[in-house]
Amino acid sequence: MAPETVPADTLAKPPTLVDNPLAVALAGMAALGAAMGIGRFAFTPLLPMMLGDGVLTLAGGSWLATVNYVGYLVGALACMALPWLAPDAFRPWQGARLTRWGLAATVLLTCGMALPLPGAWPLLRAAAGVASAVVFLNVSSWCMARLVAMGQPALGGLIFCGPGLGIVLTGLSGSAMVAAHWRAATAWAVFGLLCAVLCALVWPVVRGSARPAAGASGPAAAQAAAPGARGGRSARALLTLAYGLAGLGYIVTATFLPVIARGVLPAGSPWPDLFWPVFGAGVALGAALSTRTPAAWDRRWLLAGCYALQAFSIGLGLAWPGVPGFALGSLLLGLPFTAITFYALQEARRIWPAAGDSFAGLLTVAYGLGQIAGPPLVAWALHHAATPRQGFAHGLAMAAGALCLGAAMLGAMAWRWPPEPRPEGG
Repeated sequence: MAPETVPADTLAKPPTLVDNPLAVALAGMAALGAAMGIGRFAFTPLLPMMLGDGVLTLAGGSWLATVNYVGYLVGALACMALPWLAPDAFRPWQGARLTRWGLAATVLLTCGMALPLPGAWPLLRAAAGVASAVVFLNVSSWCMARLVAMGQPALGGLIFCGPGLGIVLTGLSGSAMVAAHWRAATAWAVFGLLCAVLCALVWPVVRGSARPAAGASGPAAAQAAAPGARGGRSARALLTLAYGLAGLGYIVTATFLPVIARGVLPAGSPWPDLFWPVFGAGVALGAALSTRTPAAWDRRWLLAGCYALQAFSIGLGLAWPGVPGFALGSLLLGLPFTAITFYALQEARRIWPAAGDSFAGLLTVAYGLGQIAGPPLVAWALHHAATPRQGFAHGLAMAAGALCLGAAMLGAMAWRWPPEPRPEGG
């Protein structure tokens, strides 16, 4: 009797971590925790330490934050432009490879901040911004495509918990380092080591092609096939402007929160270093909750509510400058942080589905410009104020005003151009 022929597909390689949906989602979370929570936002809890060591001034801190946001913008623009400028040459470097290169750069750049070379710090922070944008844009798209290909798109919400969890980790670590009287250089070296550990967890998972399912169907495909929404160019321009205001609105508090709290609370209080991890916990919680929002809810009203919540959180810190006010304000500021990005990108696909990722890229640029404007705004307010406390209050008030303006614009859009009625059976 002739031996039975074994089908070729049964000889496939055994499943690996790349084929495990939970491993893919957790790898995306770790990558964003490293690139965003450490590479981008570790500067916030370390800024008071650098000020205390006398290696940096408040004005210098503002400009270091600014060049990081400029780098983030440059990285986002590069990721948008390279596939258009050199599609054949760029294709092999997309997704997993760019993620790994960006993570490796984040480790080196974070460790570089431990060196006593203040003249090089602006370049290091700018390059860290580029690396964080490269990782964010590539690992999120790679992991989401991979999860869709494996039929587990709902796990994508775990990916965006990464920045919040990274902020919690660096914030609590920074608080412990302050209590132990560590120097900022040592803290940067420790964070670089932590980033390397996270990268080691990502490395065996994020590799190869995402291999999205051919002819995928479902919510994403339905959105891509939807017709353009009401409002046309006006709606797209207003959404872009409103999203840029979100970048300006949150960045002032997110960058200077520990410094602001330390200038208000009694000397020696442990609380100023804990408000930042509270913010991170809010980010992670908001990321998880935003994925459970019903699809029928108008994203513009949800965005307006998120903007209003962040504006309220800033006002809470101004009106109630104590531990309860700062703690609650930090949590409320973090809750909508990832939700705003999530809802804005959904709205972008709804009102201009034919644009693909290009409109989302334009929104990212607007958000980056808003972030870039924040630290110089604070530097200007500090320069023209009688005291640092008064200068920060003016900067926070302007940030809250930007968020209120953005909320009003989004509400007006929802009122002026209501959603199209869903087709029967859709």
